[in-house]
Amino acid sequence: QVQLVESGGGLVQAGGSLKLSCVASTSINRIKTMRWYHQAPGKQRNWVALIGRDSAAFYANSVKGRFTMTADNTKNTVYLQMNSLKPEDTGVYYCNVDFEGTNYWGQGTHVTVSS
Repeated sequence: QVQLVESGGGLVQAGGSLKLSCVASTSINRIKTMRWYHQAPGKQRNWVALIGRDSAAFYANSVKGRFTMTADNTKNTVYLQMNSLKPEDTGVYYCNVDFEGTNYWGQGTHVTVSS
């Protein structure tokens, strides 16, 4: 199994930036793709970004050009750099992976963007 621990959330004004981290308890070289999801208050959880072992990253249209996902294999960590934040980016951000046939979620990190 794998544990995922997110951090980096907080309160920021609209237009500001935050960098989220997700540390995996196993080598991320063993994980095909790692994903970030966003859950706004009272809404369903939506996919935001993913990165593959080859470091190719893909983004939801809502964050394309503003968010960047990267990976540091030496630290078993993926990051989500969030720029030009908007109030609608408020919510909980979760790290998610499939590992050995099981889907895993972190506990999430809270982001609040004030207008």
